[in-house]
Amino acid sequence: MLHPRDHYDLADLPDELAGEMGVLTTHIARHIESVANVARAHVYRIGDGGVHLHVWFFARPLGQSQLYGSWMVVWDDLLPEYPDAVAQADAEMVADALGASYGGRRGPDHSGITER
Repeated sequence: MLHPRDHYDLADLPDELAGEMGVLTTHIARHIESVANVARAHVYRIGDGGVHLHVWFFARPLGQSQLYGSWMVVWDDLLPEYPDAVAQADAEMVADALGASYGGRRGPDHSGITER
């Protein structure tokens, strides 16, 4: 998930932050798609009435053509189990690649970049 530190929704996002978010989104998608067995990075802005922007990234597995055109929420029922250790290793690989390409460092939980 990607979100600004300050409270903005998508329509309120200042142009400078919107530009940075676009570049960062591209870097994140690029690194997700470099993970073995990932076919595509899907990017969602799902608004549930909150006023804080959250952009979600989901990896569509390679060879899962039955998922074309569907929403991520149904994938959990269709995909095989994604072992926690593999998910953590993949997340760390994406975070490390993002830190190298965009700058920043991993947070204390090691799952993503928290500062740049």
